[in-house]
Amino acid sequence: MRKFGKDLLKILKNTELKGEAAHCVYSPAYRPRFSYDEILSRDPKFAAVNILLYLKNNEWHFPLMVRSENEHDRHSGQISLPGGKREEEDVDFADTAKRETSEEMGIDTHYIRIIREMTPIYIPPSNFYVYPFISFTKKDPVFTLQASEAVELIEFPVSSLLSLPDQPKMMAMSTSRGYEVPVIDFNGYLIWGATSMILSEFSLLLKNV
Repeated sequence: MRKFGKDLLKILKNTELKGEAAHCVYSPAYRPRFSYDEILSRDPKFAAVNILLYLKNNEWHFPLMVRSENEHDRHSGQISLPGGKREEEDVDFADTAKRETSEEMGIDTHYIRIIREMTPIYIPPSNFYVYPFISFTKKDPVFTLQASEAVELIEFPVSSLLSLPDQPKMMAMSTSRGYEVPVIDFNGYLIWGATSMILSEFSLLLKNV
């Protein structure tokens, strides 16, 4: 398995995004397509998520979290990137991504450096329009999960994304309306929906490195 050096950050910043073509690989079959104007007409809530890169044992990783069970959260119990809704005090979406990562992972925003923005993605079930970011921290992170948001930390090796199959594994998930959906199976953790679509674009960036 390829191991990426410290120049990965510079390469990621300058590699062309694949956008909707990458999202479609892990898009559920029932997911509707909307134009940007159609999305705005639905008065979406705006949010940001963050792929926070850090070195562990000389290999790049990023954190995922298993979301807490919450009857009011349509994505309850799913695996997600750190992130959340934009607040009035946030300067921009990058600021949202850093703040939410700090709150949910216990990493001070001072140690989070944004590399780039990725392709925004609309999530119809919760009416969120999400801006994904790639960032990194030089500090060896000690994660402290926000108990109200997450119950488990997953440290995901970046190199594992290189082995994603061209045809994703399909499974019926508890909240997927009975449909089989594309999933990323990482050591028994099943990642699907918007998170898998964002990681699909990230994986294509890595494959171009």
